[in-house]
Amino acid sequence: MDKKNIILIALGVLLLIIGFICLATGPADNPVSLTVAPLILVAAYLVVIPVGILWKGKNQDK
Repeated sequence: MDKKNIILIALGVLLLIIGFICLATGPADNPVSLTVAPLILVAAYLVVIPVGILWKGKNQDK
């Protein structure tokens, strides 16, 4: 794994933590827990972490 992959996966984990904290705050009708937290979690699960896993850098063997 490249350094960029590790940074992207760490960013994804950080977004997951922030998303779950936002989800747990306030009452059930809080706009942060109803809209912002799910968007952060979806972005982390479906974009950031998979890109961190699948990203291939430039070939340095050439």
